[in-house]
Amino acid sequence: MTGLGWLAAIIVGGIAGWLAEHFMRSNMGIIMNIILGIVGAIILNAVLVAVVGGTLGGWIGQLIIGFIGASLLIWIARAVRGHA
Repeated sequence: MTGLGWLAAIIVGGIAGWLAEHFMRSNMGIIMNIILGIVGAIILNAVLVAVVGGTLGGWIGQLIIGFIGASLLIWIARAVRGHA
């Protein structure tokens, strides 16, 4: 997560994953929320840097990126499993 330390990345990733879990009406645990939030943010940050040359910074920016990334990961997992 761009501009955040590892502890802040865990906190922001957990919040982003939790928000995505509720938005997507999914049921996962806190560990999976943290993983989805962080991995979603890493993937979406990489895509944004490659496409537009930059990303959102700070806590709020990374929360938004993590939420969108985690929501996309949940959607992809459902599509692959056939539960979309």
